Amino acid sequence: MKKKEKEVYNNQSITSLKGPDRVRKRPAVIFGSDGLEGAEHAVFEILSNSVDEAREGYGNVINITAFADRSVEIEDFGRGVPLGWNEGEGRWNWELVYCELYAGGKYDNNSGSAAYEYSLGLNGLGACATQYASEFYEVSSYDGTNVSSISFRKGEPVTELKVEPLTKKNRRTGTVQRWRPDLEVFTQIDIPREYYEDMLRRQAVVNAGIRFVFKWEKGDGSFDTEEFYYENGITDYVAEVAGDTAETKIAFFHLETKGRDRADMNDYKLVADVAWCVSKSVRMIEHYHNSSWLEHGGSPDKAVRLSFVSAVDKRLKATGKYNKNESKITFPDIEDCLILVTSSFSTRPSYANQTKKAITNTFIAEAMNEFLKNQLEYFFAENPADADRFCNQVLVNKRSREQAENTRLDLKKKLSSGMDVAHRVEKFVACRSKDPDLREVYIVEGDSAMTSCKLARNAEFQAIIPVRGKTLNCMKASYDRIFKSDIILDLLRVIGCGVELETRRKTDMAAFDLANLRWSKIIICTDADEDGFQIRTLLLTLFYRLLPTLLSEGRVYIAESPLYEIKVPGRESEYAYNEPEKAKITARLDGEKKKYTLQRSKGLGENSAEMMAKTTMNPATRRLIRVTPSEAAATARMFDLMLGDDLPGRKRYIAEHGAEYLQVADI
Repeated sequence: MKKKEKEVYNNQSITSLKGPDRVRKRPAVIFGSDGLEGAEHAVFEILSNSVDEAREGYGNVINITAFADRSVEIEDFGRGVPLGWNEGEGRWNWELVYCELYAGGKYDNNSGSAAYEYSLGLNGLGACATQYASEFYEVSSYDGTNVSSISFRKGEPVTELKVEPLTKKNRRTGTVQRWRPDLEVFTQIDIPREYYEDMLRRQAVVNAGIRFVFKWEKGDGSFDTEEFYYENGITDYVAEVAGDTAETKIAFFHLETKGRDRADMNDYKLVADVAWCVSKSVRMIEHYHNSSWLEHGGSPDKAVRLSFVSAVDKRLKATGKYNKNESKITFPDIEDCLILVTSSFSTRPSYANQTKKAITNTFIAEAMNEFLKNQLEYFFAENPADADRFCNQVLVNKRSREQAENTRLDLKKKLSSGMDVAHRVEKFVACRSKDPDLREVYIVEGDSAMTSCKLARNAEFQAIIPVRGKTLNCMKASYDRIFKSDIILDLLRVIGCGVELETRRKTDMAAFDLANLRWSKIIICTDADEDGFQIRTLLLTLFYRLLPTLLSEGRVYIAESPLYEIKVPGRESEYAYNEPEKAKITARLDGEKKKYTLQRSKGLGENSAEMMAKTTMNPATRRLIRVTPSEAAATARMFDLMLGDDLPGRKRYIAEHGAEYLQVADI
């Protein structure tokens, strides 16, 4: 075998990336990923600059359009990005902004001379990096007198700067930018609609009074349009999330101060808003800085944790609510009943990296901590009833948590105790009725579906519990493994009647008792797609293995969700739950010569509350399928055959029956 020659490594081995290659060959350095997340973050980078303009008072509407060809357009009505000649730099501004990393107008915010005070697009990287990483990039900038335009392809300019005068009819200011992420840079560019909606909702939350108009192009060339707007920002958002579950009024604190991260550094400005309330059944904590969602928290999160624990502990001691020798509360005890949003702005944010998911400023953490401790003390003094409700609930959470920890291995106590599941099961949404003959519980797929169902439900008798991801396959798993699954334990807690074990060995598991069942109906509610069907199958397998009596008693149901919404102007929408129903309805409308639009459901989380109420939640109009033991058994056996260890059996079944499924195969 020929011996491999040693590679030479010397002074000539060192090279540097230049021009667009600085981003195109290493996109993850700027965007955090070379996959879909990177393409998504590029959208956020361009939107950030439009948000900065609007926050400075230049325009209050931002238009975002996602086209079917995967290109994106962002339009604002600010001052327009300067593209002309820059005397100080001796270069064109279009080159500085779109072809030069670390170039921009946001580097000297503390001097008072910068164009922006509190900036989301901070580092002078986003516009250039996004342009470099795009298949094409087109810019039109309006300054009220002229429109300046230039185009790029794969990081290089392909047109000269074109300047044309504006007429009276089209006189305006602002910037229009359209681009398509390059598949030579990112492994995926199919940015889902959910990303845009989530991002724009968050931006609307922390930018009160700015309207974000989102258009999504459908396959037929038409557009769906949504608007995201919160007149009062985070206060409106907390009220929306809390709904009718709020146990206290919504508190709002505002801070303006200056400080420094180190004694030898200059002061910088900090503005912070905090809105919060207490809820027994909903919990949410979100932090934002300079409009960027701090997914990983950092300084504001540290401040909230320290201040709330300190203030609540202080009041519990002052009011004598601790038992003798009882341990101090911790933040998870507070978090279990807290809906809180912080939105802070500073002139010198220190982000953990370019993706802006955490800040590390020591001054911000210290200033917000002291401010929140003082404000909470004032709030408790001025609102003693709310303070007592808050502190009492924290103690309930604490004692419940300690009880759960002390009895973690005692599954009998876990499943049969008379605990209030609203305090112990994550994201469980309770109903008001205490009558088990009236109450229904919906098992839904994820947080987005939970939100839609919550808005559409009748809170008097309908409760909701989301499942976080796919549950364990109970057909194959051992009991030890099953009862280590938090998802399964939460479901069993909520159902409340114990489990039926197929074993002769002694166990201290709670014996099944139908009298302890808390619900008249247990309704499985998932999306009408492959993932939804798989989750539904896993849940049916769980009931078949652990709670077969509930199937024989007819307590388990499947909620049918429509595949299509058919809209006719001037009429109520009609819904088709399958392809034959769609064909029947559209044929009738065609015969009536009625114009209509056909919208395929993308999931329960995207459905309006009105649609969810009519098709899924309202007992008078919904469709439920009662699950029989034989159906559940067949489902469990088929699931085990398709996903289990019986490879010969699976091959045999596919060979014998595969042709029967060709009409529904995705080919």
